[in-house]
Amino acid sequence: MPTSFWGWIVYLWQAYWPLLLKGAWTSLYISVLGTAIAFVVGLLVAVLRSIPDPSRQQTARYWLVRAVKFILGAYVAIFRGTPLMVQAMVIYYGLMQYAHIRLPLFVASMVIVGLNTGAYMAEIMRSGIRSVDAGQREAAASLGMTHWQTMLCVILPQAIRNVLPSVGNEMVVNVKDTSVLNVIAVSELYFVGKSASGTYLKFFEVYSIIAVMYLIMTFGLSKLLERIEKKMIGPENYELIRNEEDPGRV
Repeated sequence: MPTSFWGWIVYLWQAYWPLLLKGAWTSLYISVLGTAIAFVVGLLVAVLRSIPDPSRQQTARYWLVRAVKFILGAYVAIFRGTPLMVQAMVIYYGLMQYAHIRLPLFVASMVIVGLNTGAYMAEIMRSGIRSVDAGQREAAASLGMTHWQTMLCVILPQAIRNVLPSVGNEMVVNVKDTSVLNVIAVSELYFVGKSASGTYLKFFEVYSIIAVMYLIMTFGLSKLLERIEKKMIGPENYELIRNEEDPGRV
């Protein structure tokens, strides 16, 4: 058996690298898909909460909009105000005990991460919608566009571009937060590391390997997202193409 720190690092990597890589892939897969689900959830919640309140004369519509906004506000408050680990336990075991629904672990992970991050994404998207100049909304209304047409064609394209860095940050955070899913026995990277460390009682060595793997995943994902963000935003400097017949016109 090894007698030094680096000796144990090499030994443990050789013994567990297939399981560690599989756990890392599971963490990465759950975080990316979970963030994609959260983006859709957050976008829908933000758009619905931005609906203007109808006049009180439209009684049924007024109270329907108010009820929807209250429910969505409660969803955001609950999922932002409770830990992800507790949410995982409540959703997975709660559905199993009271609804007699046993979700596959992968599906449960998607639902848990999607709902949790969706609450944060809703606030991110709402701030992105508010960052768009109000004059554009007024201009769209003057053209006869409805709330949904204004959102789809005018507000959301700009809002999504504005919040891209925050969306990417949530994805990076989710790579690390998937470690709490070990409470429902999801075989992600932390769960695999816990099993490996218990075999040889080499906790420091195993978690040093895991820390490096998490760092590689988050750093690589951050750089990839930066490239995607720059591609979507476009170049900082550009040259206007002018009309050769009339140089004064663009």
